[in-house]
Amino acid sequence: MSTRDALLNLLADGAFHSGTALGERLGVSRAAIHKGIQSLVEEGIEIHRITGRGYRLSDAFTPLNVSAIAGALVGWGFAPQIEVLAATDSTSQHLLRSGNQPESARVCFAESQTAGRGRRGRGWVATPYQNIVMSMSWRFESGPAALTGLSLAAGVAVLEALEVFGFRGAGLKWPNDILFDGRKLAGLLVDLRGEAAGPSLVVLGLGLNVALAEREAAMIDQPWAALCEILPRPVDRNRLAGLLVRHLGGMFMRFEREGFSAFRAAWERHHLFAGQAVCMETALESVSGTVEGIDAHGALCVRDAEGALRSFHSGEVSLRRPVRARA
Repeated sequence: MSTRDALLNLLADGAFHSGTALGERLGVSRAAIHKGIQSLVEEGIEIHRITGRGYRLSDAFTPLNVSAIAGALVGWGFAPQIEVLAATDSTSQHLLRSGNQPESARVCFAESQTAGRGRRGRGWVATPYQNIVMSMSWRFESGPAALTGLSLAAGVAVLEALEVFGFRGAGLKWPNDILFDGRKLAGLLVDLRGEAAGPSLVVLGLGLNVALAEREAAMIDQPWAALCEILPRPVDRNRLAGLLVRHLGGMFMRFEREGFSAFRAAWERHHLFAGQAVCMETALESVSGTVEGIDAHGALCVRDAEGALRSFHSGEVSLRRPVRARA
């Protein structure tokens, strides 16, 4: 473990620690402690310094821990390789770079991400050491064509994990966003590699807002929600992370056997835009109409103004606000 990581673990309790005491605990100089503190501050971690008392994190936290996360999988017969990184560019890219590993399932969590990705080229913003940023890889014997609807099935799995954790009230926005009270709580992104006849490697990325500091919140250009502002108790990230791995792993296994049809009804039950007037933006056109559900492949079905039923496999959907009549 690096000095920087060890330093953060010591500060995680939220109490004051003097530079001298930190140096003695880690066996390094005061200069090394100062350098480590500066590195953490540059990452966006808020650290208070008071002369005579030392350093303290603005908010205590419990670091993600492989053993604690794996505890949710005990007795389940599913044991993926799990790793927790202090920092990386992207958890999905990390797994893709090591995609030739023999393990069927691998999971990567990161406390800090420098190049997290959202849909349509957007970045994913997350306060370091406060959220859930993860990716999970899975190998399918089938080719990519058999995996349509996988990101929608993953949304169902994430909702199930949240409900077991004790959080209810979230819903799904096509194709792979999770909203609470109209605000984005989590997002999913699928990277797919494989030959037409198979096998295929899927890397599923998930960003889930647990707590966002003011600095990161100011960088988000859409309404957002975070668990810490909704739940009445502190969020145990390790327990939540374990539940996510368990439910996503179960989703992958069931999808391999039954395909998207096993998740279609559950997705429809949680669909927030069902029956709503929407605007669908694609690379080629903008279509207004009414949502009539999803088809067997996970495409969004919209009845347009002319009465035609249109199916969309990609695009950005938003609620269409009614136009006010002029006085």
